[in-house]
Amino acid sequence: MDAKKLLEHWHDEAESALLYDTLAETEPNPERQALYRQLAEVERKHQQWFGELLRERGIEPRPRPLSLRTRFLLWMLRRGNRGFVVRARINEEAREVQQYLRHRPRLEPRIARVTSQVARDEAEHIAQLSALLGGLGEPWHRIESGGFLRNVVYGFNDGLTANFGLVMGVIGAEVSPEIVLLSGVAGLVADALSMGASGYLAAKSEREVYEHEIAMEREELRLMPELEREELELLYRAKGMPPEVARQTAQQVMSNPDIALQEKVREELGIGEFRSSPLREGLLTGIATALGALVPVVPFFFGHSQPIIWLSFAISMAMHFLVGAARSVFTGRGIFRSGMDMFLVGLGVAVVGYIAGDLLMRFFLGGAAR
Repeated sequence: MDAKKLLEHWHDEAESALLYDTLAETEPNPERQALYRQLAEVERKHQQWFGELLRERGIEPRPRPLSLRTRFLLWMLRRGNRGFVVRARINEEAREVQQYLRHRPRLEPRIARVTSQVARDEAEHIAQLSALLGGLGEPWHRIESGGFLRNVVYGFNDGLTANFGLVMGVIGAEVSPEIVLLSGVAGLVADALSMGASGYLAAKSEREVYEHEIAMEREELRLMPELEREELELLYRAKGMPPEVARQTAQQVMSNPDIALQEKVREELGIGEFRSSPLREGLLTGIATALGALVPVVPFFFGHSQPIIWLSFAISMAMHFLVGAARSVFTGRGIFRSGMDMFLVGLGVAVVGYIAGDLLMRFFLGGAAR
Protein backbone atom coordinates (compact mmCIF):
# COMPACT_ATOMS: atom_id res chain seq x y z
CA MET A 1 0.00 0.00 0.00
CA ASP A 2 1.57 3.28 -1.11
CA ALA A 3 1.66 6.55 0.82
CA LYS A 4 -1.16 8.04 -1.25
CA LYS A 5 -3.50 5.22 -0.22
CA LEU A 6 -2.47 5.51 3.43
CA LEU A 7 -3.19 9.24 3.32
CA GLU A 8 -6.60 8.54 1.79
CA HIS A 9 -7.39 6.16 4.67
CA TRP A 10 -6.17 8.78 7.16
CA HIS A 11 -8.61 11.34 5.72
CA ASP A 12 -11.47 8.80 5.57
CA GLU A 13 -11.07 7.91 9.23
CA ALA A 14 -11.10 11.59 10.20
CA GLU A 15 -14.33 12.18 8.27
CA SER A 16 -15.89 9.03 9.74
CA ALA A 17 -15.11 10.28 13.26
CA LEU A 18 -16.69 13.64 12.41
CA LEU A 19 -19.88 11.94 11.19
CA TYR A 20 -20.15 9.83 14.34
CA ASP A 21 -19.55 12.90 16.52
CA THR A 22 -22.32 14.73 14.67
CA LEU A 23 -24.63 11.74 15.00
CA ALA A 24 -24.02 11.84 18.75
CA GLU A 25 -24.72 15.58 18.91
CA THR A 26 -28.04 15.22 17.06
CA GLU A 27 -29.19 12.02 18.82
CA PRO A 28 -31.63 12.52 21.74
CA ASN A 29 -31.25 8.96 23.08
CA PRO A 30 -28.38 8.85 25.65
CA GLU A 31 -27.49 5.22 24.91
CA ARG A 32 -27.14 5.86 21.19
CA GLN A 33 -25.20 9.04 21.93
CA ALA A 34 -22.69 6.97 23.91
CA LEU A 35 -22.44 4.40 21.10
CA TYR A 36 -21.79 7.05 18.43
CA ARG A 37 -19.12 8.71 20.58
CA GLN A 38 -17.48 5.33 21.13
CA LEU A 39 -17.45 4.71 17.38
CA ALA A 40 -15.94 8.15 16.82
CA GLU A 41 -13.11 7.35 19.25
CA VAL A 42 -12.39 4.10 17.40
CA GLU A 43 -12.23 5.98 14.08
CA ARG A 44 -9.79 8.49 15.61
CA LYS A 45 -7.66 5.59 16.81
CA HIS A 46 -7.62 4.23 13.26
CA GLN A 47 -6.60 7.66 12.01
CA GLN A 48 -3.75 7.70 14.52
CA TRP A 49 -2.52 4.30 13.26
CA PHE A 50 -2.50 5.44 9.64
CA GLY A 51 -0.79 8.66 10.72
CA GLU A 52 1.99 6.63 12.35
CA LEU A 53 2.44 4.59 9.16
CA LEU A 54 2.71 7.81 7.15
CA ARG A 55 5.23 9.35 9.54
CA GLU A 56 7.37 6.23 9.29
CA ARG A 57 7.62 7.11 5.59
CA GLY A 58 8.54 10.71 6.32
CA ILE A 59 5.07 12.15 5.54
CA GLU A 60 3.23 14.42 7.97
CA PRO A 61 -0.50 14.13 7.19
CA ARG A 62 -2.47 17.36 7.00
CA PRO A 63 -6.23 17.90 6.95
CA ARG A 64 -7.98 18.46 3.64
CA PRO A 65 -11.38 20.01 2.80
CA LEU A 66 -14.28 17.68 3.53
CA SER A 67 -15.36 15.43 0.67
CA LEU A 68 -18.63 16.11 -1.12
CA ARG A 69 -20.02 12.85 0.27
CA THR A 70 -19.31 13.86 3.86
CA ARG A 71 -20.68 17.36 3.31
CA PHE A 72 -23.89 15.84 1.95
CA LEU A 73 -24.24 13.47 4.92
CA LEU A 74 -23.66 16.31 7.38
CA TRP A 75 -26.32 18.31 5.53
CA MET A 76 -28.71 15.37 5.92
CA LEU A 77 -27.94 15.17 9.64
CA ARG A 78 -28.71 18.84 10.13
CA ARG A 79 -32.18 18.06 8.75
CA GLY A 80 -32.75 15.23 11.20
CA ASN A 81 -32.22 12.32 8.79
CA ARG A 82 -30.10 10.17 11.09
CA GLY A 83 -31.40 6.87 9.73
CA PHE A 84 -30.26 7.76 6.23
CA VAL A 85 -26.78 8.65 7.47
CA VAL A 86 -26.52 5.45 9.55
CA ARG A 87 -27.37 3.40 6.46
CA ALA A 88 -24.78 5.30 4.46
CA ARG A 89 -22.21 4.58 7.18
CA ILE A 90 -23.05 0.86 7.08
CA ASN A 91 -22.47 0.82 3.30
CA GLU A 92 -19.21 2.73 3.67
CA GLU A 93 -17.91 0.53 6.49
CA ALA A 94 -18.77 -2.59 4.45
CA ARG A 95 -16.89 -1.23 1.45
CA GLU A 96 -13.84 -0.51 3.60
CA VAL A 97 -13.86 -4.02 5.11
CA GLN A 98 -13.96 -5.53 1.62
CA GLN A 99 -11.05 -3.35 0.50
CA TYR A 100 -8.91 -4.21 3.52
CA LEU A 101 -9.53 -7.94 3.18
CA ARG A 102 -8.99 -7.95 -0.57
CA HIS A 103 -5.64 -6.14 -0.41
CA ARG A 104 -4.32 -7.73 2.80
CA PRO A 105 -2.36 -10.63 1.16
CA ARG A 106 -0.27 -8.13 -0.84
CA LEU A 107 0.58 -5.82 2.07
CA GLU A 108 3.75 -5.65 4.08
CA PRO A 109 3.35 -7.20 7.59
CA ARG A 110 3.16 -3.93 9.54
CA ILE A 111 0.42 -2.45 7.32
CA ALA A 112 -1.36 -5.82 7.15
CA ARG A 113 -1.63 -5.94 10.97
CA VAL A 114 -3.08 -2.42 11.10
CA THR A 115 -5.60 -2.95 8.30
CA SER A 116 -6.66 -6.31 9.75
CA GLN A 117 -7.50 -4.69 13.09
CA VAL A 118 -9.25 -1.82 11.31
CA ALA A 119 -11.31 -4.34 9.30
CA ARG A 120 -12.32 -6.15 12.50
CA ASP A 121 -13.36 -2.88 14.12
CA GLU A 122 -15.33 -1.80 11.05
CA ALA A 123 -17.13 -5.16 10.91
CA GLU A 124 -18.11 -4.67 14.56
CA HIS A 125 -19.38 -1.18 13.72
CA ILE A 126 -21.57 -2.65 10.97
CA ALA A 127 -23.09 -5.11 13.45
CA GLN A 128 -23.74 -2.37 16.02
CA LEU A 129 -25.29 0.03 13.51
CA SER A 130 -27.38 -2.72 11.91
CA ALA A 131 -28.71 -3.65 15.35
CA LEU A 132 -29.82 -0.03 15.80
CA LEU A 133 -31.71 -0.03 12.51
CA GLY A 134 -33.29 -3.38 13.27
CA GLY A 135 -34.73 -2.22 16.58
CA LEU A 136 -38.34 -1.25 17.18
CA GLY A 137 -39.43 2.37 17.45
CA GLU A 138 -36.39 4.00 15.83
CA PRO A 139 -37.31 7.57 14.86
CA TRP A 140 -35.70 7.33 11.41
CA HIS A 141 -37.99 4.42 10.47
CA ARG A 142 -40.86 6.88 10.35
CA ILE A 143 -39.16 9.18 7.85
CA GLU A 144 -37.35 6.80 5.49
CA SER A 145 -35.38 9.54 3.76
CA GLY A 146 -33.11 6.96 2.22
CA GLY A 147 -35.95 5.38 0.25
CA PHE A 148 -37.21 8.80 -0.85
CA LEU A 149 -33.83 9.96 -2.09
CA ARG A 150 -33.07 6.63 -3.72
CA ASN A 151 -36.28 6.84 -5.78
CA VAL A 152 -35.46 10.41 -6.79
CA VAL A 153 -31.90 9.61 -7.85
CA TYR A 154 -32.69 6.43 -9.74
CA GLY A 155 -35.80 7.86 -11.40
CA PHE A 156 -33.85 10.95 -12.49
CA ASN A 157 -31.09 8.70 -13.80
CA ASP A 158 -33.50 6.57 -15.87
CA GLY A 159 -35.17 9.61 -17.43
CA LEU A 160 -31.87 11.31 -18.19
CA THR A 161 -30.24 8.30 -19.84
CA ALA A 162 -33.25 7.15 -21.87
CA ASN A 163 -34.16 10.57 -23.26
CA PHE A 164 -30.53 11.51 -23.86
CA GLY A 165 -30.18 8.47 -26.12
CA LEU A 166 -33.42 9.37 -27.91
CA VAL A 167 -32.39 13.00 -28.50
CA MET A 168 -28.95 11.99 -29.78
CA GLY A 169 -30.58 9.46 -32.09
CA VAL A 170 -32.90 12.08 -33.57
CA ILE A 171 -29.96 14.48 -34.00
CA GLY A 172 -28.04 11.72 -35.77
CA ALA A 173 -30.94 11.38 -38.20
CA GLU A 174 -30.43 15.04 -39.20
CA VAL A 175 -34.10 15.97 -39.04
CA SER A 176 -35.59 19.43 -38.63
CA PRO A 177 -35.14 21.31 -35.33
CA GLU A 178 -38.85 21.04 -34.57
CA ILE A 179 -38.66 17.24 -34.77
CA VAL A 180 -35.76 17.15 -32.30
CA LEU A 181 -37.69 19.21 -29.76
CA LEU A 182 -40.93 17.30 -30.35
CA SER A 183 -39.18 13.95 -29.98
CA GLY A 184 -37.48 15.07 -26.76
CA VAL A 185 -40.73 16.27 -25.21
CA ALA A 186 -42.59 13.13 -26.35
CA GLY A 187 -39.82 10.98 -24.88
CA LEU A 188 -40.03 12.91 -21.62
CA VAL A 189 -43.77 12.30 -21.31
CA ALA A 190 -43.47 8.64 -22.30
CA ASP A 191 -40.57 7.98 -19.90
CA ALA A 192 -42.29 9.72 -16.99
CA LEU A 193 -45.59 7.89 -17.52
CA SER A 194 -43.86 4.54 -18.00
CA MET A 195 -41.61 4.84 -14.95
CA GLY A 196 -44.38 6.31 -12.82
CA ALA A 197 -46.76 3.48 -13.75
CA SER A 198 -44.03 0.91 -13.12
CA GLY A 199 -43.27 2.40 -9.71
CA TYR A 200 -46.96 2.42 -8.80
CA LEU A 201 -47.59 -1.17 -9.95
CA ALA A 202 -44.43 -2.49 -8.30
CA ALA A 203 -45.30 -0.89 -4.94
CA LYS A 204 -48.94 -2.01 -5.25
CA SER A 205 -47.96 -5.59 -6.07
CA GLU A 206 -45.47 -5.71 -3.21
CA ARG A 207 -48.07 -4.42 -0.77
CA GLU A 208 -50.64 -6.93 -2.00
CA VAL A 209 -48.20 -9.79 -1.53
CA TYR A 210 -47.36 -8.60 1.98
CA GLU A 211 -51.02 -8.15 2.90
CA HIS A 212 -51.76 -11.67 1.67
CA GLU A 213 -48.91 -13.12 3.75
CA ILE A 214 -50.03 -11.18 6.82
CA ALA A 215 -53.61 -12.41 6.39
CA MET A 216 -52.35 -16.00 6.21
CA GLU A 217 -50.27 -15.49 9.35
CA ARG A 218 -53.28 -14.03 11.19
CA GLU A 219 -55.32 -17.10 10.28
CA GLU A 220 -52.54 -19.43 11.43
CA LEU A 221 -52.42 -17.66 14.80
CA ARG A 222 -56.16 -18.16 15.16
CA LEU A 223 -56.23 -21.82 14.12
CA MET A 224 -52.99 -23.15 15.61
CA PRO A 225 -51.75 -20.83 18.39
CA GLU A 226 -49.67 -23.49 20.15
CA LEU A 227 -47.70 -24.30 16.99
CA GLU A 228 -47.14 -20.60 16.34
CA ARG A 229 -45.91 -20.16 19.92
CA GLU A 230 -43.39 -22.97 19.40
CA GLU A 231 -42.20 -21.39 16.13
CA LEU A 232 -41.75 -18.04 17.88
CA GLU A 233 -39.82 -19.72 20.70
CA LEU A 234 -37.51 -21.37 18.16
CA LEU A 235 -36.92 -18.02 16.46
CA TYR A 236 -35.90 -16.46 19.77
CA ARG A 237 -33.62 -19.39 20.60
CA ALA A 238 -31.99 -19.11 17.16
CA LYS A 239 -31.17 -15.50 18.07
CA GLY A 240 -29.27 -16.69 21.13
CA MET A 241 -31.90 -16.51 23.89
CA PRO A 242 -31.66 -19.18 26.61
CA PRO A 243 -34.42 -21.81 26.17
CA GLU A 244 -36.37 -20.81 29.29
CA VAL A 245 -36.22 -17.08 28.46
CA ALA A 246 -37.26 -17.80 24.86
CA ARG A 247 -40.24 -19.86 26.10
CA GLN A 248 -41.40 -17.18 28.55
CA THR A 249 -41.00 -14.41 25.99
CA ALA A 250 -42.96 -16.36 23.38
CA GLN A 251 -45.77 -17.00 25.88
CA GLN A 252 -45.91 -13.34 26.84
CA VAL A 253 -46.04 -12.22 23.20
CA MET A 254 -48.73 -14.77 22.30
CA SER A 255 -50.95 -13.54 25.14
CA ASN A 256 -51.78 -10.45 23.03
CA PRO A 257 -53.04 -11.39 19.50
CA ASP A 258 -52.13 -8.01 17.96
CA ILE A 259 -48.59 -8.01 19.34
CA ALA A 260 -48.23 -11.67 18.40
CA LEU A 261 -49.16 -10.90 14.79
CA GLN A 262 -46.73 -7.97 14.62
CA GLU A 263 -43.93 -10.10 16.07
CA LYS A 264 -44.57 -13.06 13.77
CA VAL A 265 -44.74 -10.82 10.72
CA ARG A 266 -41.47 -9.12 11.63
CA GLU A 267 -39.51 -12.13 12.87
CA GLU A 268 -40.80 -14.91 10.61
CA LEU A 269 -41.79 -13.11 7.42
CA GLY A 270 -39.33 -10.23 7.64
CA ILE A 271 -42.04 -7.70 6.74
CA GLY A 272 -41.77 -4.26 8.25
CA GLU A 273 -44.25 -1.42 8.52
CA PHE A 274 -45.62 -0.02 5.25
CA ARG A 275 -43.96 3.36 4.88
CA SER A 276 -45.31 4.69 1.59
CA SER A 277 -48.30 4.34 -0.65
CA PRO A 278 -48.18 3.00 -4.25
CA LEU A 279 -49.55 6.35 -5.48
CA ARG A 280 -46.75 8.23 -3.73
CA GLU A 281 -44.14 5.87 -5.16
CA GLY A 282 -45.57 6.26 -8.66
CA LEU A 283 -45.75 10.06 -8.49
CA LEU A 284 -42.28 10.37 -7.01
CA THR A 285 -40.69 8.10 -9.60
CA GLY A 286 -42.60 9.72 -12.48
CA ILE A 287 -41.70 13.28 -11.49
CA ALA A 288 -38.02 12.39 -10.93
CA THR A 289 -37.94 10.66 -14.33
CA ALA A 290 -39.51 13.69 -16.02
CA LEU A 291 -36.92 16.02 -14.48
CA GLY A 292 -34.10 13.78 -15.66
CA ALA A 293 -35.58 13.48 -19.15
CA LEU A 294 -35.91 17.28 -19.33
CA VAL A 295 -32.14 17.86 -19.03
CA PRO A 296 -31.12 17.05 -22.65
CA VAL A 297 -34.22 18.82 -24.04
CA VAL A 298 -33.97 22.21 -22.31
CA PRO A 299 -31.30 23.75 -24.64
CA PHE A 300 -33.49 23.06 -27.70
CA PHE A 301 -36.17 25.42 -26.38
CA PHE A 302 -33.71 28.21 -27.28
CA GLY A 303 -32.89 27.12 -30.83
CA HIS A 304 -31.24 24.39 -32.86
CA SER A 305 -27.67 25.19 -33.83
CA GLN A 306 -24.39 23.39 -33.46
CA PRO A 307 -23.60 25.18 -30.17
CA ILE A 308 -27.05 24.21 -28.84
CA ILE A 309 -26.39 20.55 -29.67
CA TRP A 310 -23.03 20.65 -27.93
CA LEU A 311 -24.60 22.44 -24.95
CA SER A 312 -27.20 19.68 -24.62
CA PHE A 313 -24.47 17.08 -24.85
CA ALA A 314 -22.27 18.81 -22.26
CA ILE A 315 -25.09 19.37 -19.76
CA SER A 316 -26.30 15.78 -20.13
CA MET A 317 -22.81 14.34 -19.65
CA ALA A 318 -22.22 16.53 -16.59
CA MET A 319 -25.53 15.39 -15.10
CA HIS A 320 -24.61 11.75 -15.75
CA PHE A 321 -21.46 12.26 -13.69
CA LEU A 322 -23.35 14.04 -10.89
CA VAL A 323 -26.06 11.38 -10.75
CA GLY A 324 -23.39 8.67 -10.61
CA ALA A 325 -21.71 10.55 -7.77
CA ALA A 326 -25.06 10.80 -5.95
CA ARG A 327 -25.59 7.05 -6.31
CA SER A 328 -22.37 6.48 -4.35
CA VAL A 329 -24.26 7.56 -1.23
CA PHE A 330 -26.35 4.36 -1.50
CA THR A 331 -23.72 2.00 -2.90
CA GLY A 332 -20.75 3.00 -0.73
CA ARG A 333 -18.45 3.32 -3.76
CA GLY A 334 -16.12 6.25 -4.30
CA ILE A 335 -17.73 9.42 -5.68
CA PHE A 336 -15.36 9.84 -8.62
CA ARG A 337 -15.44 6.21 -9.68
CA SER A 338 -19.23 6.01 -9.44
CA GLY A 339 -19.55 9.30 -11.31
CA MET A 340 -17.19 8.14 -14.07
CA ASP A 341 -19.15 4.89 -14.46
CA MET A 342 -22.31 6.87 -15.20
CA PHE A 343 -20.38 9.32 -17.37
CA LEU A 344 -19.18 6.45 -19.57
CA VAL A 345 -22.69 4.98 -19.68
CA GLY A 346 -24.04 8.34 -20.87
CA LEU A 347 -21.27 8.62 -23.46
CA GLY A 348 -22.03 5.13 -24.74
CA VAL A 349 -25.75 5.91 -24.97
CA ALA A 350 -25.03 9.11 -26.90
CA VAL A 351 -22.71 7.42 -29.38
CA VAL A 352 -24.98 4.42 -29.98
CA GLY A 353 -28.07 6.63 -30.27
CA TYR A 354 -26.40 8.99 -32.74
CA ILE A 355 -25.06 6.17 -34.92
CA ALA A 356 -28.41 4.35 -34.85
CA GLY A 357 -30.27 7.50 -35.92
CA ASP A 358 -27.80 8.15 -38.70
CA LEU A 359 -27.92 4.56 -40.01
CA LEU A 360 -31.72 4.38 -39.88
CA MET A 361 -32.08 7.66 -41.75
CA ARG A 362 -29.59 6.49 -44.41
CA PHE A 363 -31.48 3.21 -44.72
CA PHE A 364 -34.90 4.86 -45.11
CA LEU A 365 -33.64 7.59 -47.39
CA GLY A 366 -31.78 5.02 -49.47
CA GLY A 367 -34.88 2.88 -49.67
CA ALA A 368 -37.00 5.87 -50.68
CA ALA A 369 -34.47 6.88 -53.35
CA ARG A 370 -34.56 3.42 -54.83
